[in-house]
Amino acid sequence: MTDGGLLANLAILVLAGFIGFAVISKVPNTLHTPLMSGTNAIHGIVLLGGLIVLGRLENPSALDAVLLVVAIAFGMINVVGGFLVTDRMLGMFKAKPDRDGERR
Repeated sequence: MTDGGLLANLAILVLAGFIGFAVISKVPNTLHTPLMSGTNAIHGIVLLGGLIVLGRLENPSALDAVLLVVAIAFGMINVVGGFLVTDRMLGMFKAKPDRDGERR
């Protein structure tokens, strides 16, 4: 990759970060659970892509293998953590049982 290509990719990454922050900060609290579910799906796709790339590389360098394993680990942490947070948020809307054990 040329220096111009690397600079362009870094500029895109920085701009995407700013746009993502601007969009997410404007989301009302009531929409965080559906947003979290959507990001879980995206992270699942990233995780699957990392596994496919790792499996298809014939002779990966040590750096390539380490970066892919780290990316897969971080993707898995995001997916599991996202589902745990989503489950906890949805649990806040469930009816609590009263003293008799019945739900209201």
